[in-house]
Amino acid sequence: MIVSLIVPVVIIALILLLIVGVKLNTEKEGGEDVIKNVYIYLVLFATLMMTIGGSVAAFMAVADIVAPAPYYQTFDEYQRWGVPEKPPGEGTDEPELSQEELRARYDALVEAEKERQVSMAKNNLIKSFGWIIIPFPIFLYFQRRLVKKEEGI
Repeated sequence: MIVSLIVPVVIIALILLLIVGVKLNTEKEGGEDVIKNVYIYLVLFATLMMTIGGSVAAFMAVADIVAPAPYYQTFDEYQRWGVPEKPPGEGTDEPELSQEELRARYDALVEAEKERQVSMAKNNLIKSFGWIIIPFPIFLYFQRRLVKKEEGI
């Protein structure tokens, strides 16, 4: 909710800064240089935010791999609701499951859920690395371009 309010305010502030900067500097050094500088800073800001967001997401994915979310259904709940019912009219050829068999099925279900959580975390980790690896070279390129421009001044 707060983010949805902050983003438009930041965009409006950047547009106002761009307009004021162009008006003030058109007489001194030319408006095109100001627009180029603002563009470079916007690209640097956006790529830096993407890289930071990807780093946070990667950290969270590693945390999920190390300590996956627990399975919340207890054995008693599984015993009560987890065993599939037989359709009506079907014979009772299968014997009722013993406590040990039910416990083994429950433990297998818990382990499968843990493996699923770790697998999802690994998938998220790979996606998070994309949010780091893709914008970072763009950030470096524009950072070097900015340094060269400032050295030329």
